[in-house]
Amino acid sequence: MEPTLITDDFVDRLSKLEKICDHFHLSLQSGCNDTLKRMNRRYTTEEFEEGVIKLRKQYPNVALTTDVIVGFPGETDEEFNMTYEFLKKIKFYKMHVFKYSQRKGTKAAVMPNQIDGKIKEERSRKLIELSNKYEKEYNREYIGKTVQVLLEEQFSKNGIKFMKGHTTNYILVEVKTDENLDNTIKNIEIEDVHELGLIGHIK
Repeated sequence: MEPTLITDDFVDRLSKLEKICDHFHLSLQSGCNDTLKRMNRRYTTEEFEEGVIKLRKQYPNVALTTDVIVGFPGETDEEFNMTYEFLKKIKFYKMHVFKYSQRKGTKAAVMPNQIDGKIKEERSRKLIELSNKYEKEYNREYIGKTVQVLLEEQFSKNGIKFMKGHTTNYILVEVKTDENLDNTIKNIEIEDVHELGLIGHIK
């Protein structure tokens, strides 16, 4: 979703729709306004943050994900640090981090100050670590809570049968059950977390 779409009117109308899940993917790309200008993005970090505040006010359990590009031509250490601090401020549930790569025929491919690969790798690592940190923190907040889960797929692990599915805000949940509950919505009490999501039992 483009950040410029998120107006008070848009969020108000969206909240009246019963079939909207409280998970939104907002494409950020950079947390530095100068970098956004070079990317030809038509929003600022201030406008982006305003949209985030509107969504979180309307959807208390909203999970926000985003895309971030590191190493765009001309991105200085200071600009990257601005992005890093902005991401810390927003605290996305998950960030998809991409290292900029030159594509023939694009304006960015011939821009000056192309970034060294090792620098892009280090910046990418830092953002992935930050993303993993916030994802784990967010997931741990669900321990002891009951959530609705759309169960979608049966699988076995060490000879034990499970079902997995997603909450309304698109968090992966696994439950131990011998029943095939494919395409059903169940109340699940969350017991623990793992690296991919939540673990619980059917209430």
